[in-house]
Amino acid sequence: MIDIISVMNRRQGDEMMIREAGISLDRALFPLLVGIERRGPIGVVDLADRMGRDYTTVSRQVAKLESLGLVKRHASEADRRVSEATITPSGKAMTDAVDRARERIVGGMFASWDDQDVEHLVRLMRKLADAMIASGDPS
Repeated sequence: MIDIISVMNRRQGDEMMIREAGISLDRALFPLLVGIERRGPIGVVDLADRMGRDYTTVSRQVAKLESLGLVKRHASEADRRVSEATITPSGKAMTDAVDRARERIVGGMFASWDDQDVEHLVRLMRKLADAMIASGDPS
């Protein structure tokens, strides 16, 4: 597990994904854009927590994504004091390109695996993710 997390957290992985997707985006903004697309609308504080980054840094980075037209910030309907970010059509097009690049890269990794092994991996990874989420959320 540590080896997998270590490889996934490497800066070169994000750079390779950006290059493979054919997009132009600062590497520091890349995981935030994907996080907003996957979890949005999402509060900036929640996003910072999920990314393990400081709120003020993430707030500046989300402002940069907004200036690039990739996300929109607005007050939360549940709590007007909370600023939430949502993906724009341009941002969605960019994350779609990332998804296609990820499928090409991962597809190559699993090319020699049989379908049943891939299905088992997906099922067990979902089970692990659910257990990790449950253990981290006491509510």
